[in-house]
Amino acid sequence: MKILLTGGAGFIGSHTAVELVNNGYEPVIIDDFRNSKPFILKNIETVTGKKIISYAEDLGNNAKLREIIEKEKPLGIIHFAADKAVNESVLNPIKYYKNNVVNLIKLVEIIDEYNIKSFVFSSSCTVYGTPEHTPVSEESDIKPAFSPYGFTKQFGEQILVDYFKNKNKSSLTILRYFNPIGAHPSALLGELPIGVPSNLIPFITQSAIGKRGPLTIHGNDYSTPDGTCIRDYIHVVDLATAHVLALKKQIKPNRIYNVGLGKGFSVLEVLKSFEKANSLKVNFQFGPRRSGDIPEIYANNNLIKKELGWSPKYSLENCLEHSWFWEQNLEKF
Repeated sequence: MKILLTGGAGFIGSHTAVELVNNGYEPVIIDDFRNSKPFILKNIETVTGKKIISYAEDLGNNAKLREIIEKEKPLGIIHFAADKAVNESVLNPIKYYKNNVVNLIKLVEIIDEYNIKSFVFSSSCTVYGTPEHTPVSEESDIKPAFSPYGFTKQFGEQILVDYFKNKNKSSLTILRYFNPIGAHPSALLGELPIGVPSNLIPFITQSAIGKRGPLTIHGNDYSTPDGTCIRDYIHVVDLATAHVLALKKQIKPNRIYNVGLGKGFSVLEVLKSFEKANSLKVNFQFGPRRSGDIPEIYANNNLIKKELGWSPKYSLENCLEHSWFWEQNLEKF
């Protein structure tokens, strides 16, 4: 069965492509490489031992997208293609509304013409805004998002819920990611930030290897035990596995699941864990708070465990070891 992966050469998409192949699916990747590089496709093939169908195209090109769907005839779509940096979305909101919302609408308009059995949407815990209580469950109140990126995910979810409400022959699964980190254990796939990283782990690894100066921790005066933000960090392979299970189960009516480790760690805890896991020291400094950040959020992941039989296999320490192996291996590519 062919599965179309929009943004499939990205961090999460590339790992999901591997897990799809491992489970007997045939991924078809569309990616414009705004958040990746072409060598990732070769590395997916090295990991899986399979030739991967791929197209270097912009999702906003309706004619090309329609041509690809007509040719490949996928029965499912996993939609990863989106810009995802919270701070950048504050500085450049129109970029985020165009790519994350307008292009999603274009995709939905096109797939309405084809026999798509299942649609899995890459959403985010940012839809919860600033929660009153943690951990957050799928039943938690949806607060106003704290960033344009968060708003695009709220809009995206609503667009899809409304669209699929009357599509009895199709299933919709929305996965609300917490903080994906780590890398494939082979060190052939991992997070590949273009330019200065906006996420914590690649900044840590780039600082540790000497590509960057000291790590800046944005804010140490939050109402948390050590003053730094608390997040839920999930290994990217565990997250990829959740997508495969969503395709297999195709639970109806349409479902929404949190995908997180189910435990929160502060930025300082993550930094210290990285140093311990990899037996090194990272220079860091405290800086001002960053726009779009909330103090604390982590997942209640009971629903996805119960309904999809999913559970995380990797610990925080595993994530940080794999991230460091990937960083050390990157110069080979």
